[in-house]
Amino acid sequence: MKTLKINLLLAVILGLFQNTLWAADGAGLFKSRCNTCHMIDKNSTGPKLQGVKQKWTAAGEGENLYKWVQNSTELIGSGKSALAKEISTFSATAMPAQALSTEEIDAVFSYIDSYVPPTENTTAVADTNSVVNPIKVTDYHSNITIFNWLLVLTVILIIAIIVMAGTLMTLMKSDYFKNKLKAIGNKTNSLILIITTGALLMSNNALALNYMRPGEGQKDGPWLLVETTDLLAIIVIDVILLVVVLYLRHLFNQMLGMVRPQTIKEEVPIINSFKKVNQVLTAAVPLEEEHKILMEHEYDGIQELDNNLPPWWVWGFYATIVFAFIYLINYHLLGVSDLQIKAYDKEMKVAEKEVQAYLNKMAMNVDENSATLLTDPSDLSAGAGIFAANCVACHKSKGEGEIGPNLTDNTWIYGYDIKDVFKTVKNGTANGMPEHSSKFNPVQIQQVASYVLSLPAAKGLAPQGSIIEK
Repeated sequence: MKTLKINLLLAVILGLFQNTLWAADGAGLFKSRCNTCHMIDKNSTGPKLQGVKQKWTAAGEGENLYKWVQNSTELIGSGKSALAKEISTFSATAMPAQALSTEEIDAVFSYIDSYVPPTENTTAVADTNSVVNPIKVTDYHSNITIFNWLLVLTVILIIAIIVMAGTLMTLMKSDYFKNKLKAIGNKTNSLILIITTGALLMSNNALALNYMRPGEGQKDGPWLLVETTDLLAIIVIDVILLVVVLYLRHLFNQMLGMVRPQTIKEEVPIINSFKKVNQVLTAAVPLEEEHKILMEHEYDGIQELDNNLPPWWVWGFYATIVFAFIYLINYHLLGVSDLQIKAYDKEMKVAEKEVQAYLNKMAMNVDENSATLLTDPSDLSAGAGIFAANCVACHKSKGEGEIGPNLTDNTWIYGYDIKDVFKTVKNGTANGMPEHSSKFNPVQIQQVASYVLSLPAAKGLAPQGSIIEK
């Protein structure tokens, strides 16, 4: 009994989805067998197919519809179908026989009866006059580079805090500071409490500082996703650590001043601001003290001074050494940032995509007024494929013509210029040529029109239209 219920349930489900499955098969069969000459909702080379099944059924010839699809010539010759005789006058060429089973024909007409015309996609081609608001996308590659530098700064600040704290603890062990240790400790504890509270509050915003989970990683992507809010949080932390360093430095200077013995300050002449700046930048010895830095050797009465190197130059030299280590680790060991060639290649790939997108956008603006003859082999090859799939039923494989006119001679009904052929393919004609603007985009129409004009002369249907010298 349980198995019977399951089978009934499966039967109901299959029954509900039967029409959908058949419609899916019918769509493929229609596009491969019927779409060349027929359209669903309008007349083309053949009559429209919407409502055909109901028409044959209402006329009492439902069974003859299958025979018509399978072999229309045989059904017309038998004289058993009035509808077949009536439809045969629609076109001078008989409908070719189709090797389809009854079930496949039902699937095709099921698709036709359930066909819904597609709505116009207004977003397919962007309006060049409209203003499009850019979508901000997080640049994780740039963020991870900034994050690494901020992380280095954080480590440096922490090391400075540890060193200065250790020095302060050494000073605090003296008897002089034991009485003041409690007050200083309270200040330090308060500062630590502020830092901890700030870190806890900011941790709620650092949402992306997580390693990649399975499925999240991207090719050539960073090892860590760092959001902009995370960078801001780290900057705030570094600022707080810097404040702690400055506070400890101030504390250290105060304590050191208490320990140092008081010395009598000698009166020194007032030095103007310019001399102070010059002293800081050059560390030059005053003229009256140059005898202290005279070197022993002498030549022709000339002596040499052992001046110090300018402090700004020395610190700049030290900075280049530190930068060299950071550069080596960043670019060559860890590979966090790209070297010039790799960065250039990436930028060129992005630029190529932008150029291709621009060219594609501009190509979609082609119409019968701006169409040009394409001669590139890739365009002609694409046009040949479109022609073989959609035009051979009426114009034959070489363009020699059958239902439609010969496309290879020098007589043309609607014009020989690429703009004329583009317009004919796009809009169709009153003589049975269907429109193709609903099937192909402007680039494809331009490709197939160019291919038609490249066809060599082929013997076929008698000339039609006016003679136009190629």
